[in-house]
Amino acid sequence: MIRLSPIEAAKLFIHEQFPTCQAALLGGSVVRGEETATSDLDIVVIDEHLQTEYRESLISNGWPIEVFVHNMKTLRHYFQSDYKRARPSLQKMVSEGIPLVDHPIIDTIKREANHMLRDGPPEWSAETVRMKRYFLTDALDDLIGSTNRGESIFIANSIGELLHEFVLRSNRHWIGSSKWIVRALHEYDPQFAKEFVYAFEQFYREDDKMEIVRLVDSVLQIHGGRLFEGFSVGKDH
Repeated sequence: MIRLSPIEAAKLFIHEQFPTCQAALLGGSVVRGEETATSDLDIVVIDEHLQTEYRESLISNGWPIEVFVHNMKTLRHYFQSDYKRARPSLQKMVSEGIPLVDHPIIDTIKREANHMLRDGPPEWSAETVRMKRYFLTDALDDLIGSTNRGESIFIANSIGELLHEFVLRSNRHWIGSSKWIVRALHEYDPQFAKEFVYAFEQFYREDDKMEIVRLVDSVLQIHGGRLFEGFSVGKDH
């Protein structure tokens, strides 16, 4: 049996499951031309008959589908939520989305999504930068001092998360998770993304910590270097 194309399957799904919705968009990897054997269809639905939003995973027309169902109020609420956490998942789906059910509201929400994506997330305060600098220093010290390979692996994992967040948020760029960590870094600075991947490859393959140490120190140096002495949270002055 030949599987329907992504757009054909998505349009049929909307016709079958959301025949009265105001608008629908197909986003995700299939739209970007990055689909793999395990890719699903990411579909955003706008239905003003609904009182609340929901997300559902299902199989339809030969495709795994993730559907994100909103009315305009909940869509904008999630835009703000994603903005505050600096992970614009919904904005990206809307921005890149191909209309499955067209409506003038699509132009409006695409414009709102694109403005957010262009402007970046909220700026970190100086105190937040200082706190994150401390946490990154603490994790790095743990890695340097660790003599247990199993523990070191998961300390390095934590450093990867912290380092990517520090670099991107201190420069007002969006962050990611999982595969989106490297993608977000590459969008910000392809050369840094290459150095980031190389540093962690050296550790995971060769048990060589020094490239991670060098990379973290190079990032922290811009903000005053490692931070331990004198750091406090919640202390009355």
